[in-house]
Amino acid sequence: MPHSIDDQLDYLTKGCVDVVPAEQLAEKLRRSRSTGKPLVVKVGFDPSAPDLHLGHTVVIRKMRHFQQLGHRVVFLIGDFTGMIGDPTGKKSTRPQLTPEQIAANAETYRRQIFKLLDPEDTVIDFNSRWLGELSSADWIRLAAKVTVAQMLERDDFRTRYEARQPIALHEFLYPLAQAYDSVVLEVDVELGGTDQLFNLLFGRHLMREHGMEPQVVMTLPLLEGLDGVEKMSKSLGNYIAVEDEPTEMFGKLMSISDDLMWKYWLLLTDRGADEIEAERKRVKAGAKHPMEAKKELAAAIVTEFHSAEDAAVARREFERVFSSGQLPQEIPDIAVTASGGRMLLSKVLVEGGLAASNSDARRLIQQGGVRVDGVGVRDVKADVATTATEPMLVQVGKRRFARLSFTKE
Repeated sequence: MPHSIDDQLDYLTKGCVDVVPAEQLAEKLRRSRSTGKPLVVKVGFDPSAPDLHLGHTVVIRKMRHFQQLGHRVVFLIGDFTGMIGDPTGKKSTRPQLTPEQIAANAETYRRQIFKLLDPEDTVIDFNSRWLGELSSADWIRLAAKVTVAQMLERDDFRTRYEARQPIALHEFLYPLAQAYDSVVLEVDVELGGTDQLFNLLFGRHLMREHGMEPQVVMTLPLLEGLDGVEKMSKSLGNYIAVEDEPTEMFGKLMSISDDLMWKYWLLLTDRGADEIEAERKRVKAGAKHPMEAKKELAAAIVTEFHSAEDAAVARREFERVFSSGQLPQEIPDIAVTASGGRMLLSKVLVEGGLAASNSDARRLIQQGGVRVDGVGVRDVKADVATTATEPMLVQVGKRRFARLSFTKE
């Protein structure tokens, strides 16, 4: 682990976009060393979906870097703010979650974050513990510390206001509540994605309003998904789940572009920036094939979330299927419920778990990524017979195979 403060700064800021202010982070690190008191490092997660994907792990990995240097990391589950709904980047009011949905999603987070974080040294907290105790008078006093003009500095709020799109009053409470989390926890550093910069800086404002030393804000890039364009998202079907099976995870990673590979190396591994740049130059000079560099990346990530043995098996399976054109050794059998004699292929893909949504299924078909019994299908209106006695072999993209059969309702 880095020893000098300068080396620690290099380690902690690797891959970061914003460090506000960097000199304050250095001062906090020096003070921590002299007093022996660890920094309090917070990341908030709203349990809006049950599965974490590799995009989420960018900031979790940075938590681990602080943890490795002996600091106190707080994985804050926003069970109270989840009932408000984070409006960040939204063009309309976000649906609020029920307490039951929040509890179920939060439980899966507990399991998944420990693939990277040390469970013995990770504090898991819930912001309902203090936000749920605030009285109406407390909320009014808190709201008095911010102006409407300050809230409208947020790009998404300002855009919706100028477009005369509705902004529900409770949405203004979200950044206020997130900032108050930092006050209660006496946070030294808060981490988040670049889309959270306003909320994180607002935490600095509210801490000053309470007479506290403001937190340092560190943001990390939003990771593009498998399409190389949009932010990794389950709803877009361009994601790699933390709990994907090893062969699935390996195959998905092999599908990213050569250019995107270097960003994945930087944000999803602990390799140093200089080492990654040297590797990129070797590939560019022709001394190493980009396919080999990508296989090493996929193996490194699968090893971290599963094991080295799983990574080796996944690599051999990938090379067997994609280098020699063979079918995978194990193809899942999936039963799809059908109500009639024919069914839209797009719906079949969704029902069979081969596409995240109807729009995702149509996109896959239009892009030529779907084959049925070895024949490519590009017509989004294509349907298939549900009366066949033999299962049909469906291939989605280069890596996903399934034998689908139909059952009647």
